[in-house]
Amino acid sequence: MCGIYGMVALNGDPLRHPEVIEAMGGSLRHRGPDGHAVLSSPDALVGTERLRIIDLNPRADQPFSTPDDAVWLACNGEIYNSSSLRKEAGDYPFRSLSDVEPLLPLYLRKGKEIVSELDGMFGLAVWDRRTKTLLLARDRAGEKPLFYLQIENEIWFASEIQALLAHPESSRTLDPDSVAEFLTLGFISEPRTIFRAIKRVDAGTIVSFRGAERSVHRYWDPSQFQPTINEPKAARDEMVRLVESAVAKQIAADVPIGVFVSGGIDSSILASLAVRQLGASRVHTISVEFTEASYDESGDAAAFAKVIGSRHVDVRADETSLRDAFDQVNDRIAEPIADPAVLPAFLLARKAREHVTVILSGEGADELFGGYPTYLGHSLAPGFNALPKFVRRGLIGATSLLPSSTKKVPLEFLLKRFTDEAGRPWMERHLRWIGTRLEPQSWPITGAGPQKFRGEIPEALDPVSGAMLLDYKTYLRDNLLVKVDRACMLSSIEARAPYLDRDLTAFGLSLAPSLRVRGVNSKWLLKSAAREWISSSIIGRRKRGLSVPIATWINHGLRDEVDRLLDGSLVERNGFVDPGTVRRLLNEHRAGTANHARSLWPIIVLQRWSERWTHPR
Repeated sequence: MCGIYGMVALNGDPLRHPEVIEAMGGSLRHRGPDGHAVLSSPDALVGTERLRIIDLNPRADQPFSTPDDAVWLACNGEIYNSSSLRKEAGDYPFRSLSDVEPLLPLYLRKGKEIVSELDGMFGLAVWDRRTKTLLLARDRAGEKPLFYLQIENEIWFASEIQALLAHPESSRTLDPDSVAEFLTLGFISEPRTIFRAIKRVDAGTIVSFRGAERSVHRYWDPSQFQPTINEPKAARDEMVRLVESAVAKQIAADVPIGVFVSGGIDSSILASLAVRQLGASRVHTISVEFTEASYDESGDAAAFAKVIGSRHVDVRADETSLRDAFDQVNDRIAEPIADPAVLPAFLLARKAREHVTVILSGEGADELFGGYPTYLGHSLAPGFNALPKFVRRGLIGATSLLPSSTKKVPLEFLLKRFTDEAGRPWMERHLRWIGTRLEPQSWPITGAGPQKFRGEIPEALDPVSGAMLLDYKTYLRDNLLVKVDRACMLSSIEARAPYLDRDLTAFGLSLAPSLRVRGVNSKWLLKSAAREWISSSIIGRRKRGLSVPIATWINHGLRDEVDRLLDGSLVERNGFVDPGTVRRLLNEHRAGTANHARSLWPIIVLQRWSERWTHPR
C-alpha cells in the first residue's frame, strides 16, 4: 500500500519543475509513512510513499525497476494473486518478496495486458523508458484512486489530488458540471473531478500516453454480466465458497489485521471468517459508539465480538470528536466528500491504527447482493403504481403529514421518498432516492442526472438489477470507496473490501434479481449463506449503516460553523447555490418543520472545502 506520484515529459525534454517532486511526496506521506523513494531521470520522476504490509524489509520499498532500468513501476494497493504471478516469472531476479514486484516481469512479457490478469485493488503507474509510454490503470471496482494532470507535454499523476495541486502551473478552476453533480447527487462521477484540469483514471481502465497520443482501454466492464444465475441451492453453495475464498485472500499480510464492525450482517460475516481463519487472538474488531441512541450500534458490535472472541475496541463519536474529524478531512483531502460517514470512518481508522495496519470493510455487499431499501422500493413500485389514482394520492397525502424525524433512517423518511418518487421512470426515481433533494434547476447543470447514466445500464435489465448496477458504477465507486480510502489512509490504514473480490463480484453481478431481493427481504442469498457463519439474530437485524446525526448537529454542536458557512453573503460570493434556497432550507430545518440535513450537508461541505482548496496557500 502506497501513495504514488510522478511526472513525465512525453517528448523527452527535461522536466520543467522537477523540484516539486518532494512536495508531492510530502502531501501523500499519510498514505505511506514507512518508506520513501524516487526514481529519477531528466525527463521522468516516479515516487512512492510506502505503507509496509507485505515484506516489511526496505528492499521491498517502491518504485521498482527492471534490472536494465528500462521500465519503472509504482503501485498503490495489494495484488492478491502475486504468488502465482511470481511463479510464472521464471528466473526473473527479484529483489524482494513484495506483492507488487511480480508485475514487472509480467509487463515485460505482456505489456499493458497485465492489468486484466491482476486480482486485487490497485492504482498502477508504469513508465516504459524504451518507448516513452506512460500507463496509468485502476482496479475493477475503483478501490484505489489515481489522478492525472496534463500541462503541455508533461503528465503528472498521483494517488490524491493535493499532490497535483503542487504543480506551479496547475489551475484551481472548478468544473461547474462537477459542482452541480456534487450538490445534486452528493458525489462526482468519474472521470471528472471538482477541478476542471484534473481527471481520474476510470475504474477498470488503462490510460496510455505516448507522444501526443492518449488512449483509454476498458479492460473490465461490469455491464457485460447478465443476471442469469437463478438456482437457489447451487447459488448458495457458490456464495459460501466465494466469500470464504475472498476473506482468505485478503487477510494475507505481515502486519496485524482488524475488521470494522457494526453488528450488522456484512461486517459480522467478515469478522467471523477472519477469526476462523486466523484465530481470535489475531483479529481486532473496531466499532464506533455514538452519543445519539438511534445511531449507536456499539452494543450489538461488542456483543458479537464477545461471541467470536476478537480483541474488541470502541471509539466514541461525540460532537467534539466529529468536529475534529470534520476539520481534518476538509483540511487534508483536496476533494469535497459529502458522505457524512467519512467522519466516523476517520475516527475508526485513527483508533484502529493504534492496533492494526490492515482493516477489512464491508463495501460492495449492498450493491452486489441487494441490501439497500431503494431496491425494495423498485420491487414494490409497480404494485403501488397499479393502484387507483385516488388511492395513490391518498397515500402520498398521508405520508406527507408524518412529522419529520432526526433519527437514523426513520420510517417516515423512507415512506415519503417512496410515495413521492415511485411514479417516475426507475432511473430517475433512483437518482432522486439516493440524491440530496436539491433541485437541479437551481443552477446550470448539464452533466448529472438520468441523461448522463442512461447509456451506462443495458436497457434490457429490470429496475432492481439496473439500480444495483448503477449504484456499483456510481455510488459505490465515486462515493463509498472514496470515503473509505481517504478516511483510512489519513491514518495510514489499508482498507480491504472482500466483497469486491474479482470472482465474488462477477458472481454477484450475474445473480437474478429474485436471489437478491425476494418480496420484502433484501440480501436474500447472502443472508441464506450467512447461516454458515453467524447467528440468525444478526441476519435478521434491520440494516442501519454507518452514518452521523447530522440533522441534530446542524442545530446544535455545529450551529455556529453552519451559520458562518451558510451566511448569505458567503453563499452568494461562492455562487454554488442560490442563497434564498439555502436560507429557506436552513430556516425550515431549524424550526423542525422539515429535516433538510441531506440537502444542507453537501452545501456545508462544499463551502468549508472551498475555503481551503480553491485558492493556493
